[in-house]
Amino acid sequence: MTVVDPRIAIVGAGPAGIYAADILLGLVPTASIDLFEKLPAPYGLVRYGVAPDHPRIRAITDTLHGVLGDPRIRLHCNVEIGTDIRIDDLRAAYDGVIVATGADLDVRLDIPGIDLPGSFGAADFVAWYDGHPDAPRDWPLVAESVAVLGAGNVALDVTRILAKHASALRHTDTPDHVLASLEAVPLRDVHLFARRGPADVRFSALELRELAEQHDVEVIVDPAEVALDAHSERMIAQFSQRRIVVRTLTEWAARDRQETPASRRIHLHLRQRPVRLLGDTAVTGIEMERTASDELGRMVGTGELLRYDVGAVYRAVGYRSSPVSGMPFDAGTGVVPHAEGRVLDAQRQPIPRLYATGWIKRGPVGLIGSTKADAAQTVRHLIDDLAAADPMPRDGDPTAHLVAAVDIEGWRRIDAAERHAGAERGRERTKLVDRAEMLAHASHEQMTEIVR
Repeated sequence: MTVVDPRIAIVGAGPAGIYAADILLGLVPTASIDLFEKLPAPYGLVRYGVAPDHPRIRAITDTLHGVLGDPRIRLHCNVEIGTDIRIDDLRAAYDGVIVATGADLDVRLDIPGIDLPGSFGAADFVAWYDGHPDAPRDWPLVAESVAVLGAGNVALDVTRILAKHASALRHTDTPDHVLASLEAVPLRDVHLFARRGPADVRFSALELRELAEQHDVEVIVDPAEVALDAHSERMIAQFSQRRIVVRTLTEWAARDRQETPASRRIHLHLRQRPVRLLGDTAVTGIEMERTASDELGRMVGTGELLRYDVGAVYRAVGYRSSPVSGMPFDAGTGVVPHAEGRVLDAQRQPIPRLYATGWIKRGPVGLIGSTKADAAQTVRHLIDDLAAADPMPRDGDPTAHLVAAVDIEGWRRIDAAERHAGAERGRERTKLVDRAEMLAHASHEQMTEIVR
């Protein structure tokens, strides 16, 4: 028996949650959706995880914004699951609940010295420069030389933002306090370390090239570190993107040093893994070990150690999800236990009406295309379960008591306030970062002041 006019709750208003809503409404036009988000603004990783100098990626928000405008979707921002509303309340009130809360924590790097002051997780730094309302307003940008650990695009973002001159960000939505801090940074050298060789790094070719497209920033690559072994030759023969990355790195390594040195330098180091952070009361350096590929392409240590004097270390070695209150969670894998999106209990049985999609389902891998395919898989199972189940009574409307929630009109007022602040500075928008200020702008009274 098919449920007529199904009512669905989606937790998380980032790309995964919004794509799930869009796919569901396309397949079941009679459905209605309540979309819950813990922050005062939607869009999740697109708003709070993408570097501000990537407007083409942020343009995804235009698509997401169009989906949120569908009258069959009710937006409820500033709602915390477990505090303002429980998962069990949602399961009792909706025909299905899809959790899409993403991944917001750094994977821990377990080496000596990792907890010294001056050791930072990339997720925290990204949240700071993207103006996350729960991030600190100040960041200790006091080191002249820093290390970034990681071989993916987040490591590239962190490296680029650290090395970039603040003037190059003034046309973006970067918050004013972030610009002020970046303006005063004494940094001269950023050392980006990748454990893998040139054919195995996870940088996208486009984002890698952006490192060398910055004003007054020089990229330095040691020719010896981009030399290809048998494994690297096999990889570039099979994968075009890896071939482009290797070509870019090789070109950089072959360049003559600039006659007029740039004021900031990015040193890109390959085949080096972190061994320990150095320092007694704060980070003063990092010890690395050279690595090499074995016959199967696995990275193994060579025993050769190198030391670098740095005053800060940024770890960009992966994200993991936070547990959702009232929902199973596998602390070992950092995801929700599931079978193709159906959330499983301790006996590995599907929990009725409960589903997952996005990074909390599959881990922090894949881009927008993967997110859409992942959401489609979960939604198909939800629809199949709706068709097979007998209708069950719904327990009222759990949103009625959410007096502090920000609806779509409240978000539009926040959006208008940011655009207004941006226009005063000659840019598209300036992001609001204070939660109380965002909530004030979500009210009609604050919006009236802006219009006047």
